[in-house]
Amino acid sequence: MRNEGGGVVLAERERERNVFPRAKLSAILRSDCKNDEDEMNRPSNASVESGVTHPSSGESSPLVMSPWNHPSSPFSKSPWRNSPKTLPANGLIGSMVREEGHVYSLAAAGNLLYTGSDSKNIRVWKNLKPYSGFKSNSGLVKAIVISGEKIFTGHQDGKIRVWRISPKNPRIHKRIGSLPTFKDFLKSSMNPKNYVKVRRKRTVLRIKHFDAVSCLSLDQDQGLLYSGSWDKTLKVWRISDSKCLESIRAHDDAINAVAAGFEGLVFTGSADGTVKVWRRQLQGKGTKHFFLQTSLTQESAVTSLAVNVDSAVIYCGSSDGLVNFWEREKHLIHGGVLRGHKHAVLCLATAGNLLFSGSADKSICVWKREGGGVHVCLSVLTGHTGPVKCLAVEEYQESSGKGDKKWILYSGSLDKSVKVWRMSEQAPDLHQMKLLPAPSNYTPSPLRNS
Repeated sequence: MRNEGGGVVLAERERERNVFPRAKLSAILRSDCKNDEDEMNRPSNASVESGVTHPSSGESSPLVMSPWNHPSSPFSKSPWRNSPKTLPANGLIGSMVREEGHVYSLAAAGNLLYTGSDSKNIRVWKNLKPYSGFKSNSGLVKAIVISGEKIFTGHQDGKIRVWRISPKNPRIHKRIGSLPTFKDFLKSSMNPKNYVKVRRKRTVLRIKHFDAVSCLSLDQDQGLLYSGSWDKTLKVWRISDSKCLESIRAHDDAINAVAAGFEGLVFTGSADGTVKVWRRQLQGKGTKHFFLQTSLTQESAVTSLAVNVDSAVIYCGSSDGLVNFWEREKHLIHGGVLRGHKHAVLCLATAGNLLFSGSADKSICVWKREGGGVHVCLSVLTGHTGPVKCLAVEEYQESSGKGDKKWILYSGSLDKSVKVWRMSEQAPDLHQMKLLPAPSNYTPSPLRNS
């Protein structure tokens, strides 16, 4: 079935779970963590791919649950029956679980996946199995970004920690410092002009976050790291020497999202309900960011941002369950609203022409951008039992040779699990599966200038 916007939507129904059992996954391994060293090396609870490609989300697909597909059905022995191999390669690959905390952050690099939780551990996974890990002294891990051999982690305690992969053993990650560096902290603290007043008549150093670091974003081309915090500031760091280049009082409330964009633009989203655009200009050896415009003003908090650099589109998720977007070719004029969630959109990720939105309603919507800025919902991924807090995407290594790009999507949830999905930009074939009614659709919104 197609929604009003012309998109194909896959949805799973709870009442259909027990009609027929889904394909069996491999045995689940459980581990109990007793100490930090044993904890890093113990196996996790992981379910891997069953060997059958399912076109649906985390639950059994309508085709698999169909009575015509049951082994006792004569239709299952018919020579005219479609083989599962002809189905689109979309669906759940596996799940990874560690009974140690809610998953708040993800970062993917090649075949490695980094996960951060409220246990203060940063886990490293490879091929759905525990590979390595390292632990910070304090602070829930709210954000992770990777730049070469350096890993930056943003924490609840207001610190940005820097880690490096050992050249001798890639399993070992050593902490090499934090932002700002101790040297810069001491140097800056000597000058009274480097202090700013904050709440309760407290003064803090301008170059240091004094509240939770909620988000991080990289501009690899310029070698810059952006950090947003609940202290309402946006800070700009030079990766090469860990120097703080700027500290900007960007919003009137906590910053929940930051995204380095295209053409020197940087976007910030806040609990004050605004999305602001900043333009970077190089000045000698440093940079200077200037306020450009406020793209969105609303009552609902902005909870997530994502930029499709290739298509020059910026997406914004908010606590009302909506996703707004703007297009550079239309001079960042409001392009429309995607309606696919019942609760807050907590995370966004883009890949190719696809947009993934994770929500507090425990689902992930997969959107495809088509000509003219039209977005259609290809599928709704279900399976998490808690809010979907973070997403990460990597291009799938195997290629069909038909020009159809495939992606590996990682989703982290407050149910303490990470699920791994294989996604394609191609819509599922209506002739190969039964489609259920769409829970949501795309509707364009009127132009809105702020």
